[in-house]
Amino acid sequence: MALEEDLVRILFERELRITTAESCTGGMIASTLVNVAGVSDVFDTGYVTYSEDAKIRQLGVKNETLEKYTVYSEQVAYEMAEGAAKAAGADVALSVTGIAGPDGGTPDYPVGLCYIGCYFDGEIVVERHVFEGDRQSVREQAVVAALELALKILGQ
Repeated sequence: MALEEDLVRILFERELRITTAESCTGGMIASTLVNVAGVSDVFDTGYVTYSEDAKIRQLGVKNETLEKYTVYSEQVAYEMAEGAAKAAGADVALSVTGIAGPDGGTPDYPVGLCYIGCYFDGEIVVERHVFEGDRQSVREQAVVAALELALKILGQ
């Protein structure tokens, strides 16, 4: 069974709702979830917040956080997950921010750097990843890592 099928089944069984807050994946997590028939029972809103302004307006990410830590940070992924859960009234929220490439990387913030957050039950866990490959591959790997993180947080 695919990761998204497992996640949707678990959410349905536990009567939980999920939302997404995506930057570099551009909606791919939400798109992957909606591949599953019946997902509307557990998913009704996702956010694609590609710009810093969108993260502030839609998710409540603090401008101070962006200035102090940059958009490519654990802190921003944390605030994205928290803000999405609150905005959508969801039990679970997945967030991702990073640099898919091929441009934009620096020694401190390499291409492939992604921070993936998961909000559940008032707690937020953020993982740091540096994925290899081209832009599409980085984005696909981030989706898989996000789904795996949600399953781990939900105890599966």
